[in-house]
Amino acid sequence: MATLHNSACRTLLGSGSAHARLHRGPARRLRRLLVPAVAVAVVLVGVGSPSALAAAIAAGQGRPAGDGLTAEIERINQRLATADEQLQRATIEAEATAEASRAAQADLTAAQSAAAAATAELEAAQAAAAQAQDDVAALGREAFMGSAPLGDAGVLLDAAGPEEVLQRAATMDLLGEDRAARLEASEAVRQRQEELDRAARAAVAERDAAARAAADADAAAGTQLAASQQAYDAAAAEKAVLEQRLKDAETRLLAARGATDPSAAFEQQQRSRLAQASAGAGALVDGRVTSCYGTRWGTNHNGIDIAASIGTPIFAPDGGVVLQAGPANGFGLAVYIQHPDGTITVYGHINQYFVTAGQIVTAGQQIAEVGNRGQSTGPHLHIETHTGGLYQNRVNPAPWLGARGISLGC
Repeated sequence: MATLHNSACRTLLGSGSAHARLHRGPARRLRRLLVPAVAVAVVLVGVGSPSALAAAIAAGQGRPAGDGLTAEIERINQRLATADEQLQRATIEAEATAEASRAAQADLTAAQSAAAAATAELEAAQAAAAQAQDDVAALGREAFMGSAPLGDAGVLLDAAGPEEVLQRAATMDLLGEDRAARLEASEAVRQRQEELDRAARAAVAERDAAARAAADADAAAGTQLAASQQAYDAAAAEKAVLEQRLKDAETRLLAARGATDPSAAFEQQQRSRLAQASAGAGALVDGRVTSCYGTRWGTNHNGIDIAASIGTPIFAPDGGVVLQAGPANGFGLAVYIQHPDGTITVYGHINQYFVTAGQIVTAGQQIAEVGNRGQSTGPHLHIETHTGGLYQNRVNPAPWLGARGISLGC
């Protein structure tokens, strides 16, 4: 899990987003900045209040300046790394509930179609049954109106001769067979109508159950999102305080190491880190990978999340045809593109889109911009790759993107 986390965090883009800074681990990844914690309590564990942090930094000045500040910076980075992990978990769990909501909505749509088809078939059977009943009634009227006092025997006795008797007998036999067949057909239609009535009732019941499940899933997704968003907002506010303390500590460390303009040196370091981390991913979006594809915290993350500020351009990684663009359950807004090899890419949580269904797009064309819509705890792009049809088989996007020169470190 740590390997996946460290690998995912090699790609950093968009310094203006809420997820805009990348941390380093102990020693080699020292003094890198991370995204905020999901809960303030997580951020503060082992770090202490801002005043305690300042006191610790001040106390460190009694020791060799570099040693004290370096240790403090590393401690802050470790706590921010933990916070980043918690934020990723909140985002993935929110998206998992959104996925459940999308699946429930898909089930509801299928159930509605099945119920409509069953109802239409039942209506056709009812019409056929009504016609069959009319035929039976007509047979009754024919038998009654056409009967003689002696019945069929009288018809035969009234014949002019043996040959006509045989002809009339054959005709009566045929009429009897026809009437029997019509009666049998009427009974078959009635039985079919009863079967379709039961099927229609079952389909309607399934549709109603699917509607309730969809409503429950949507409510659960909304509840999860609200909880995650509240934690995210609190952590973001605390992160701003911690980032400032971290900047102060790093600036002091640079001064202790002889930098003539510590503030300018710090800003240059940040720009250099951002430039290095963003290499290779700009063909898709300028952002930082926060979660890779795979199972984490008991749920499967079906795509890759890339944090970036709202409005950051999203480019098509390959040419293709736009299948859909617009509202999408769980994603808020999304774009779906089918590529020449059959792969379908999905871009979720977008702020706005610039393509329409049926449009042909080329590699590198802007299709949308990063947003924070749907079940989303912060501005980011969620990208998925589907094979065998939309939502049929969701696979890791990294190899497909890598084959097109986009390396996300997953």
